[in-house]
This record gives sequence, structure tokens and C-alpha cells, in this order.
Amino acid sequence: MARRIYVIRHVAFEDLGLWDAPLRQHGSVRYLQAGVDALDCCIEDDPELLVVLGGPIGVYESDQYPFITDQLKILKQRIAAQKPTLGICLGAQLIAAATGARVYPSGVKEIGWAPIELTSAGRDSCLQHLRSSALTVLHWHGDTFDLPAGAELLASTALVKHQAFSIDNNVLALQFHAEADPKTTEAWLIGHTCELGHAGINPSDLRASTRALPKSLQIDSKAVIEAWLQQLTW
Repeated sequence: MARRIYVIRHVAFEDLGLWDAPLRQHGSVRYLQAGVDALDCCIEDDPELLVVLGGPIGVYESDQYPFITDQLKILKQRIAAQKPTLGICLGAQLIAAATGARVYPSGVKEIGWAPIELTSAGRDSCLQHLRSSALTVLHWHGDTFDLPAGAELLASTALVKHQAFSIDNNVLALQFHAEADPKTTEAWLIGHTCELGHAGINPSDLRASTRALPKSLQIDSKAVIEAWLQQLTW
């Protein structure tokens, strides 16, 4: 029986990106739209892997977006059972909150292509494969989180210390977008135009930095997810 990979998506353009094809080589991918699709299946079907993607809302806004509560319930159960779970940006913040860690505005907007700095644990993790592209990833967040108890910090930046963490082998949380496909970032510029305007960021500058990305980035990105999938306890 093929492995089932369920993916909770919050906005259409923030999808699996460069990680879509590698994930499909390991199982069948099913997208679930937060706020539209019922998420009960993430518990009832017990998929082999759950991925929670990014989005422009805050974990602390469950009064305005009730599906956040549903996701926290799902994640609490998966993490307690040590089932393979991957969170990206908002997904990482949801994982942190599900473990009891605090999620809150960082006070800065970290948006654009920029490097991360790996911790000693990070240098031994799947993130080591980003080295040949100078550890460059896409940042797009204004919130941060406290490091969950028992988690291992994998990466930081000068502005935001907690950029990535793992819990045992089966849970990975990335504040940044290592999955982002440079070929589709124009959709991000359109979809997040209000956020860019409020942050005083010129889309033309982001286009220019996208064009200047090292060619190895796409290869490195796929190597990250492949390495993580290979070490999972499915």
C-alpha cells in the first residue's frame, strides 16, 4: 500500500514547491485546504506523513480562524505518537504551539532570500545540504516562537534566533521556506502584495534577488527533503 502524505495548505500559492516531486516519489500526496476542507481525516486516516504549510495568519488568531484549533489538536496527537510531521513557516509555528511553546510577533519582518546559520545540530541534519547554495532560503514571516522543550535547534539568523528545530527523528519545523521554487515566486509577490507594501518592500528588489540565486539552490532544496525522508521512522 502506498504511503499517504496529507498536506494542509492555507493559501494556494504556498504549496510544496520544489518538494512536490520528491514527496510524490515516496507516496500519494493529498492537499487539504484549511478553512474549507474538513481536517478530521488527518486523525481518522492516520496518514504516514503530515505536512503543514505556510500562510499569512497567526497561531494566536484562533478566535478569528477556528481551524487553527483543529490543526493544533491534530499536531498534538501526531507529535505525542512520534508520527512523521513537517511544518513550514506557519506550520512550524503550529508545531511549536502544539508542544506548548509560545508563538508571538517577532517585532521584525524577515522577507526575502537570505542565508541561515546552522547550529552544530543543524550541520548534522538534512539542512547541511543547503551549503553549496550558501544556505540561502526564502524568508517570509513576522512571527517567531520559543524553542519547544526537548527540541533541538537547527538554524538561526541574526534577526530571528529560532529558525528551525527537530523533535526526535520524525518532526521537523522550518520557519523559512526551503521548499520555495524560484520559478513561482511571482505568485508570492502578487498574493502578499499588501504585506509587502506595509513592510516597505519593493517587489522589484525581490525579483532581482530571485534572479541572482545560485543555480545549485533547487538541487540543494530537493536534497534536504530527500535526506529527511530517508531518516524517517515510517
